[in-house]
Amino acid sequence: MVNNPSDAEDLMQEAFLQLFRKIGTFRGESAFSTWLHRMTVNVVLMRLRKKSLPVASLEETTEPDEETGGPRKDIGAPDLRLSGAVDRVNLERSVGKLPPGYRTVFVLHDVQGYEHNEIADIMGCSVGNSKSQLHKARTRLRELLQEEVREQARQVRHAAKAQTAHDD
Repeated sequence: MVNNPSDAEDLMQEAFLQLFRKIGTFRGESAFSTWLHRMTVNVVLMRLRKKSLPVASLEETTEPDEETGGPRKDIGAPDLRLSGAVDRVNLERSVGKLPPGYRTVFVLHDVQGYEHNEIADIMGCSVGNSKSQLHKARTRLRELLQEEVREQARQVRHAAKAQTAHDD
């Protein structure tokens, strides 16, 4: 499915970690091999869905373009890979600001992939409570991320005003 032995080995390891985490959810309604196969396929599909960053050599980005003779890349343009890193930093910062219960359920479900019944067992609460905590965590996280974006926009406007005043 991935056409790369190294990636396949990594995915096999991830599948066995998932098996270790989810073995308690096997209900025996199908053959174990069928259940394991489906879970492994899901691990691979989740990896394939993740966007991989394009790889470009330094020479490729700085050598002149054959058609125009100018640089291939606009060196002063925003680096989308960097903005993705900034987004991850903002996300981690915002997750850290969540109340402990919200944060725990959010990380267990959305980051580590546990099901609500597993989270309920881990936390000693009901499945309904787990679902409610996750909904509240996502809502609060959305608010925190919007606050981060507004704060960054404020900082950009302030820096632009300061630059304009300095230029005058």
